[in-house]
Amino acid sequence: MSSPSELPERPIARVAGEPTPSSSPLADDAERERAYSLAHRALGSRERTVAELRGMLERRDIASATIEAVVADLLEVGLLDDARYARIFTEDRRRLDRWGAERIARDLDRRGVDADLVAAALEGQPAEAELAAAVSLVADRFASLLDDRERDRAWRMLVRRGYAPALAYEAVRARERDGSSRA
Repeated sequence: MSSPSELPERPIARVAGEPTPSSSPLADDAERERAYSLAHRALGSRERTVAELRGMLERRDIASATIEAVVADLLEVGLLDDARYARIFTEDRRRLDRWGAERIARDLDRRGVDADLVAAALEGQPAEAELAAAVSLVADRFASLLDDRERDRAWRMLVRRGYAPALAYEAVRARERDGSSRA
């Protein structure tokens, strides 16, 4: 049987991101460079939130202190900005996907954007414009709203897209009035 001194040394289990006892300034610099490289590559493909970038770096086993330093630097130089992200995301989802405010807010919250920044990004569109967008969406998707079943389908579609239930109801009724006045 082998004596304890002859056994190979077993690695110690560590928490992800925790520095090793043998960390040297050189190793820390290498990890910091790796973190910057990963962050720049991620931000080069698309805009990201602070929480998304932190999560990505954590999954790559970057130390917490290094993540915080890199994020702080990127915030300082303006490469990372949750307010800008929320504003652009809101504009894109409204214009391209025709989402309502509630769905946009849920998605931004899921992505880690602060509630105040979400509210600021959403306040740019008046209620009349959101109603007009909902009516337009119903008009594009439904040729006519002849019966309760069609009206219900239109209402459910708007609610799934993130429009408030009351606004969705109002949009369906407005489309119904527009459709009946054209007939």
